[in-house]
Amino acid sequence: MPALPPGLMTVLLLIGSNIFMTFAWYGHLKVKHEKLWIIILVSWGIAFFEYCLMVPANRIGYGVFSAAQLKTIQEV
Repeated sequence: MPALPPGLMTVLLLIGSNIFMTFAWYGHLKVKHEKLWIIILVSWGIAFFEYCLMVPANRIGYGVFSAAQLKTIQEV
């Protein structure tokens, strides 16, 4: 099975990363009854998986994209 091109792999990993980060940032807003410290721990736990996708995406993509382009892709 052929590997995905680095540019495509980077974009896919950053999309996955953003999905995790969106849940970490905003998912807790639906849970009003939980203690704040639990919400913080859960958000950090979700953010861990975001970093597990973002860091490899940036390392793979840095040869294909500049740092500014990687940040733009991540934000979009």
